[in-house]
Amino acid sequence: MVETALFSIVTVIALGIFSQWFAWRIQWPSIVIMSIAGLLIGPVFGLINPQDILGELYSPVISLAVALVLFEGSTSLDLREVKGISKSVFRIVTLGTFLAWMGGSLAAHFIAGLRIEIAFIIGGLLVVTGPTVIIPLLRQAKLEPRTTAVLKWEGIIVDPIGPLLALFAYEIFKITANSSFHVMDLFDFLILALLATLVGYVMGLLVSYLASRGLFPEYLKSPIILSFVLLCFTIGEVIMHETGMLAVTVMGLTLGHARKHVLSIGSIGHFVEDISVILTSTVFILLTASLTRETIMEIFTWPIISFVVAMLFVVRPLSIWISTIKTELTIQERTLIGWIAPRGIVALTVSGYFAESLLKEGYSDASILTTLTFALVFITVCVHGFTVGPISKRLNLSGTESPGVLMVGASSFAIAFANQLKNLGTPVLLTDTSSDSLYLAKKLGIKTYHGEILAEHSEYEVDLTPYETILAMKGDAAYNALVCQSYIPEFGYHNTFSLPVGTDLADREELPPSIKANLLFGKEETFKDLNRKVNIGYQFEIIEIHEKKTVSKNELPGEGTPLCIRKKNGTVVFVTFTGKLTLDEGDKLVVLKESNYG
Repeated sequence: MVETALFSIVTVIALGIFSQWFAWRIQWPSIVIMSIAGLLIGPVFGLINPQDILGELYSPVISLAVALVLFEGSTSLDLREVKGISKSVFRIVTLGTFLAWMGGSLAAHFIAGLRIEIAFIIGGLLVVTGPTVIIPLLRQAKLEPRTTAVLKWEGIIVDPIGPLLALFAYEIFKITANSSFHVMDLFDFLILALLATLVGYVMGLLVSYLASRGLFPEYLKSPIILSFVLLCFTIGEVIMHETGMLAVTVMGLTLGHARKHVLSIGSIGHFVEDISVILTSTVFILLTASLTRETIMEIFTWPIISFVVAMLFVVRPLSIWISTIKTELTIQERTLIGWIAPRGIVALTVSGYFAESLLKEGYSDASILTTLTFALVFITVCVHGFTVGPISKRLNLSGTESPGVLMVGASSFAIAFANQLKNLGTPVLLTDTSSDSLYLAKKLGIKTYHGEILAEHSEYEVDLTPYETILAMKGDAAYNALVCQSYIPEFGYHNTFSLPVGTDLADREELPPSIKANLLFGKEETFKDLNRKVNIGYQFEIIEIHEKKTVSKNELPGEGTPLCIRKKNGTVVFVTFTGKLTLDEGDKLVVLKESNYG
């Protein structure tokens, strides 16, 4: 029995992560692959039933996972940034969220047939379009910046609000359903909710204080904060059932604000995000594998199908169209935003949490909550994931440019190289902290950003959606390394490159292949050398490739320094210290060579 449980748990975790990887490889929404995987090992083939294996631990595991996911989501919300967003975003996350809550609740009651109290719980939960599903979708779709910004900020801001609305509705209706209800019961609920909020706030302040004073070592920082999150959730649950989520969300908001001022807290971000990715994929597999065949068949019943259709074509469009009246959004933008609203893992995990609690409270129709949520999650992710591209192109809101390049550092070579890529049709964004360095780039029509790309506020000032590759090309090796380290999570290891500065890498033949693959160009081509060549008149040459072949860097055609290959599909492959390069007919090789005149 122990071996069976161990095998099942490891299988679920591994399958969740593998599903995320496979989805990335085939460019599908990860939640689709996880849904299929969970259904296959659960209701379809009956290989694993997590509820039977975990027993009484099933519900606590789901609860703790939800707490950590909500904590991760709330730490990413910077309340100072909310003040600077556009009127349309403010309207959507306030009036639009309220309308979506009311509309979803009424649809759940009158169409899906849920009792009114349960309808308002599920209606509140289903307002979320969390960043775990919307941001990967936006990056894949490459929409226009304004549309992207509205959808992204809606997902970030509303993500913690949905579970809180559901929690509020749950507690209100639980109190009012009591035959001996008294107005003081509602007052007690509000006091206890306020106490849970205070616990989360104090926990957040305590952790930020300890971190800022260096009262625990760096290697224990993330585990200690994780322990505090679990402790905060547990205390919230002890105060009043279901307020643990409220407590950890407030703790996350407090820490998220503190990390802007306390540098030592910022390092926990990737750790918490990694934990969240593991938990969300694992919990999603657990939930879908726990569904029965009868539950799956319920999805195809008329009430649930009608509810999903109403949410897709009535509730979401109306909430967006009404809330964005007289805002800066165009009709096309309001149409697309009114269509795109994929629900994600948080909605499904929290619905499972509420379903368990409501069934214990005697609400028998709560048994279809998970089915209802899963139907909406799976259908919206599939439908929106596969239609956002064609619809955005039809509405002229899709970025039609090729995958772009972000260059850090406006040196003479960087400006000349950026201009060459721009002339080949590749979007380029050149960043630097010096406005003087960017002057020539602006004259050449190159898109620029004046500011520190490593500063946290740059995340909100620079739209990175059009760019798939980053080149760190400053004259400071340590700075270039820091840029690469900071942006690997955003662009991926194989799309993050650095230009060697000088003779600091003299023994380059002894460098490991993993380092060589991220160092640009050749053995002799350094920051100083390339800038010198551009300053004395070296020119770029474009060499057309007429046959398909695989060659090493030294076997590339033409004279001079090979820099990159502009593929037929618009992508750019940069030459590095190592590896073979595949040339196809129609590709263009960019070479820097000595001018034949001068």
